[in-house]
Amino acid sequence: MRQDLTDRVNAIEECYEFMLAYAAQGLPADAGVPSGGQLREFLRRAAEALSGLAEAYTSAVPQPAAAYQPFLGVLKRDAADALAAIELVRGQPALSSQLIDNLNASIHVRALLTDLFLIDEVLKGHSSTAVAD
Repeated sequence: MRQDLTDRVNAIEECYEFMLAYAAQGLPADAGVPSGGQLREFLRRAAEALSGLAEAYTSAVPQPAAAYQPFLGVLKRDAADALAAIELVRGQPALSSQLIDNLNASIHVRALLTDLFLIDEVLKGHSSTAVAD
């Protein structure tokens, strides 16, 4: 279960980092440049990782999970919003650096990343407490 979450988070973070580099290239479109094909693959992997992300975290939280439920609802909404933005971009015939820069700057993507950092830190803290007990 934890490996699935690690793989999902890595796919999302790798996509974000690649998008930062792609945005800096000043490209008018992704066609004909190697990084364009890579970008589309990173976006595909991120979209796949976002599908069912909140449910994967729901399965990973310690029991009883009542204290986690409100935040898991936030995570679910933020993942859905980030996925909608990514799918909008994926559907475009040309991915310019400016378009990707705007996606990177999207409050939806940034909120999702912050959610992931927060929940991962909470779960790490719980794991270290469980080991110490």
